[in-house]
Amino acid sequence: MTLSAPSNLHPRLQRTTKTLVAEWNRIGSQTRFYITTLAGVPDAIMHYRSELFRLIAQMGLGSGALAVIGGTVVIVGFLTMTTGAIVAVQGYNEFASVGVEALTGFASAFFNPREIVPGTVMVALAATIGAGSTAQLGAMRINEEIDALEVIGIRSVSYLASTRVVAGVVVAIPLFFVGLITAFMAARLGTTVVYGQGSGVFDHYFNTFLSTSDLLWALFEVAAVAVMIMLLCTFYGYTAHGGPAGVGEAVGRAVRASMVVASMLIVVMTFAIYGKSGNFHLAS
Repeated sequence: MTLSAPSNLHPRLQRTTKTLVAEWNRIGSQTRFYITTLAGVPDAIMHYRSELFRLIAQMGLGSGALAVIGGTVVIVGFLTMTTGAIVAVQGYNEFASVGVEALTGFASAFFNPREIVPGTVMVALAATIGAGSTAQLGAMRINEEIDALEVIGIRSVSYLASTRVVAGVVVAIPLFFVGLITAFMAARLGTTVVYGQGSGVFDHYFNTFLSTSDLLWALFEVAAVAVMIMLLCTFYGYTAHGGPAGVGEAVGRAVRASMVVASMLIVVMTFAIYGKSGNFHLAS
């Protein structure tokens, strides 16, 4: 339902009312788009499989010059490699200050799956796949390609938005595992090679505190974050206007909004999953 501001109000009150009504209508249009996109997922899987496979390949490995270096997979690998190295540096030095540097393996097994890798993958998804989807849909909107799809009988939301949401989730899962492996490797190499800790000591505490439930919950977090990012980015691209400058503005808004909302989602899910006990036992 679209609202309109009454015309018999004081000018300042009328401007305030128009602003509130516009924001309410914007929230309503976003909610309707999200519901339509999610409802169109079965339609996208059944009738637009070729487009879905194309998007999965493009999001995972990139296109053009980006495909030469491996696309988003390599980007996520480098990002999580640096964060894993930071865990080794910070963990070893902080634990060494109290004489328990052997617990660096615990830091890698505990912090990487729960917070660091999901957060890093979230940034990579928003900055690469999400921004790219917004730019693609925005260019199609200002070139009237989306209107042309509607004219020839193609359901544009299912074809353009729902396929990208599904592809984003499918790509996010292997990206998470790539990031997890590189983060673990970087933390282990940094601790054993740079700081000279015995590999057996690191592996003992790493294997002791690495929990399968943490990995499964982290995978669920990444999937939920991927859905949220793709919904936001496809909305801003689908509704872009104002020519090329409007597309650039839409990309900026989409990346900013998706990072903020995804960060809040990770925090909420972390409290919901680990808030009561933390699922952590130092001794058994």
